[in-house]
Amino acid sequence: QLQLVESGGGSVQAGGSLRLSCFPSGTFVRDYCMGWVRQDPLKGREVVAVIAGDGSTRLADSVKGRVTISKDKNNNTLYLQINKLRSEDAAMYYCAADLRFPGNVKWCSVKYDRGDFGYWGQGTQVSVSS
Repeated sequence: QLQLVESGGGSVQAGGSLRLSCFPSGTFVRDYCMGWVRQDPLKGREVVAVIAGDGSTRLADSVKGRVTISKDKNNNTLYLQINKLRSEDAAMYYCAADLRFPGNVKWCSVKYDRGDFGYWGQGTQVSVSS
């Protein structure tokens, strides 16, 4: 059974940087689609980024140029690097994974569009102060 555990959230000043980590326990996720989804009570839910098994990525327009999603295949960890943090980046960030169709880039793109991943972490809070 896959469990996703996030870490790295916190309170950061606007303009600063943060790196979120997600450790999937129970299975190796090298070939699967993984992503980061954020949720705010006022703004709703947004898929921030996904990374497919081949390393290809999709990023939300709101974070392009400021965010990098990466997967360390050696330590089986997913990362989200956020630079130049803005107040609108404040949200609960969830790590998500989908274990269907490993290696299928198109499937990962579908997950980005739908945001309906099969597995979710508990979330890590990101706050941005001005």
